Amino acid sequence: MGGKQLRLFLVDGTPGGLTTAQIMNWTGQVLSGRRSDLADLLRRPETQRPGVYLLLGDDETAIGGVRCYIGEAEDVADRLRNHQRNKEFWDRVVVITSTDENLTKGHIRYLEARLIELATRAARVGLENGTQPPRAPLPEADRSDMDYFVDQLQVILPVLGVNAIRVREQQPTTSAAAAQISPVFSLVNTKLGVDARAQQVDGEFTMLAGSTIVATVRDSTRYSPSTAKAYASYRALHEKLVANGTIIVTDGHGRLTRDVVFSSPSTAGAIALGRSCNGRVAWVAADNETFGHWESRGVEDSIPV
Repeated sequence: MGGKQLRLFLVDGTPGGLTTAQIMNWTGQVLSGRRSDLADLLRRPETQRPGVYLLLGDDETAIGGVRCYIGEAEDVADRLRNHQRNKEFWDRVVVITSTDENLTKGHIRYLEARLIELATRAARVGLENGTQPPRAPLPEADRSDMDYFVDQLQVILPVLGVNAIRVREQQPTTSAAAAQISPVFSLVNTKLGVDARAQQVDGEFTMLAGSTIVATVRDSTRYSPSTAKAYASYRALHEKLVANGTIIVTDGHGRLTRDVVFSSPSTAGAIALGRSCNGRVAWVAADNETFGHWESRGVEDSIPV
């Protein structure tokens, strides 16, 4: 994937407020705002067109700590007014329309179905949609255009902090993509029965589905206050992953049912081992290279001569 130029505009001049986003030479337009910005958002002409939208809200019990609803409408503003009255969970909205006003009912139904498919596959949010709608039948050329539209959304939404459809690709297809995906790193402890695998993909450290980890994080009461606080945080995260089905515990061990993104390799290692971990050393590739060494590759060569 080559470079892309994104244009972000903070409508009210404040981070997190009403924001418009576009990619150069792409007809799509994305608007993002807080629920408290809804009145201003609904006055914009872009929301009075056909489009798709995402409603997002924090929820500690949901996968990824976020609940998400994906919908479509021929008049997005009218639909959002209805959701303002009838859906309580959301505190942020993302609206996706087209600057050339060429999106039809068939196009937005197709986009809605594709976004729900990707959100289900990515498993980064708790999806509120009760069903998976079928893709609307479109001519081949229109399907190609809409798939390209979705590709651009997979770039622009994470920039806005929305990872609902951010799918981890299993294998890079080009040398440029290869620069964004690490080797597979392992964390093995036979005494604890741990056999975990992880990769860094697009800057995110991801423990892979099928990894075997501990059933619980060890008790923290016998440690110093600072260490005990860290262990309590690890325990809470482990318990949350068990509660939402990400970790299944059987025969005294845990197993990941999906890929999980962690804030750091050390946090991933702590969840795997049930204790503190220096992830930059503990995660090791097949050639015995540590994650820390791989992460620092080329640094010495970058020193100017």
